[in-house]
Amino acid sequence: MKLHNLSPAPGSATPVYRKGRGPGSGNGKTAGKGHKGQNARAGGGVRPGFEGGQLPLYRKLPKRGFHNKFATKYAIVNVSELNAFENGAVIDIDALLEKKIVRKAYDGLKVLGNGELKKNLTVKAAIFSATAKEKIEAAGGKTEEV
Repeated sequence: MKLHNLSPAPGSATPVYRKGRGPGSGNGKTAGKGHKGQNARAGGGVRPGFEGGQLPLYRKLPKRGFHNKFATKYAIVNVSELNAFENGAVIDIDALLEKKIVRKAYDGLKVLGNGELKKNLTVKAAIFSATAKEKIEAAGGKTEEV
């Protein structure tokens, strides 16, 4: 195979369509824009959702929901995921980020009680659920609220 034998896959490369280049091109004069009007002008046309001056649908529909921008968002970890660490390890947000158990630190760490813990660990977090605290201490570990 040589370079001059190569060709694109059939139908993948369409020829360049040159608008407004005379009547012989088949798309001259108005260049496919029709005669006059808002869409025929340079920079013409309307924004998405515009309904010709009629009150648009997005303004007729009620606003929904509420997003509290002051809410604290926690990085969440279940007790079962802490088995990845060795016995006696001190676990905080940095250790979890390093092991890629948590992707982002957010506003702190929250430990939930889903699953079983088989190792005694010292866990430092902003919040513990009641079951998480119970399971960590039952396995011989400690909980510290930061």
